[in-house]
Amino acid sequence: MEWLRELSWAAVLDQLNVFIAKLIPTVAAAGVPEEYQSLVALGILYFGVTIAVLLFVLLLLKIFRKPRSTEKGIDQAAEEAADISVAETVAEVEREPATEPEPEPEPEPEPTLGLFERFKRGLSMTQSSLVGRVDRLLSGRTTIDEDLIEELEEILITADLGMATTQQLIKSIETGLTKGDLASPEQVRQLLMEELKKILKFESKPLDVTSASPFVIMVIGVNGVGKTTTIGKLANQFALAGKKVILGAGDTFRAAAAEQLKIWGERADVEVISHAEGADPGAVAFDAAKAAVARKADILLLDTAGRLHTKVNLMEELKKIRRVLDREIPGAPHEVLLVLDATTGQNALTQARLFNQAVSLDGIALTKLDGTAKGGIIVAIAAEMQVPVRFVGIGEQLDDLRPFDAEMFVSVLFDSN
Repeated sequence: MEWLRELSWAAVLDQLNVFIAKLIPTVAAAGVPEEYQSLVALGILYFGVTIAVLLFVLLLLKIFRKPRSTEKGIDQAAEEAADISVAETVAEVEREPATEPEPEPEPEPEPTLGLFERFKRGLSMTQSSLVGRVDRLLSGRTTIDEDLIEELEEILITADLGMATTQQLIKSIETGLTKGDLASPEQVRQLLMEELKKILKFESKPLDVTSASPFVIMVIGVNGVGKTTTIGKLANQFALAGKKVILGAGDTFRAAAAEQLKIWGERADVEVISHAEGADPGAVAFDAAKAAVARKADILLLDTAGRLHTKVNLMEELKKIRRVLDREIPGAPHEVLLVLDATTGQNALTQARLFNQAVSLDGIALTKLDGTAKGGIIVAIAAEMQVPVRFVGIGEQLDDLRPFDAEMFVSVLFDSN
């Protein structure tokens, strides 16, 4: 090892220079330009040294891994011995009498929500937007002043009660103040409850499907409000009540509308009268009316094409369908039911106005009430249109289309529990 002690960096560098000098003629013969020959020769040297080091490392790994194989054999023998011991222990345990495990308790079924709780869950967003904000405004107040009334007015308007309805409510509060009937914010809350009930419980013709046979319900509305789904849910509810129902697929303009109604018909096990796509809706109404009379149906639910309420010619089509029904079944349709989407807010009120001008509404079904904070539109429609809300949609299940109950609606909104 004396040569290793005598080795110096200068000697190493000299040897490297000698090796590079020998490589340069070979590099030049390969066609490398003269200015790059030294650099390429150095790269070749570096590459060769790297390969040699890697081979040396691999050799060391191979040498040092040999003893581990012996240790592995020892460990494996120990594991086998442990396995034999465990097996003997298990055998002894198996010879003992086995005890039966205690049965796991069955999970308790989820409680079925009552109608009030389902309404409250469906109206939670509207409650937060309207009554929740009113309660926050009144909380901590001891007197009723102009600032409180102004803030209350803003809340009512932004909750989609509409300007006319809001002014009516504010006027009632101001009258109560003048008479001295309102001495505390809690009395303001109570007055709002009573006034909303008055607005929603106006005198109107009830929906009595036994008043005619067949009782014809003509369902109208713009596209996308859930009209066909509403018809399907109504058909299911009437069928479960023991009524013989026929559906008329009068929406011949929308692609696959008749197929969608047929699916609902299969679910409710009721007959569907339909024509080819693009057929005359009046012809569908004619055939559906004939079928309802011939089959002695209790109820005929007629779907109509979804249309923009601003299109005059499409509104005229509704008048034509109404005339066809009246000719085949005197007095029909007995109920013109407008389906509105609660999430559209004040736009729903505009639709109600224009449809009412065209065909004179008898009732309204308000869908998607569970997905909006604009449920106050019910109050605006009832106050301005004097058209009763017959049904409200508070969920996606078949029985989540519920008959509207003004008393329950207000009680749910103002329920503080």
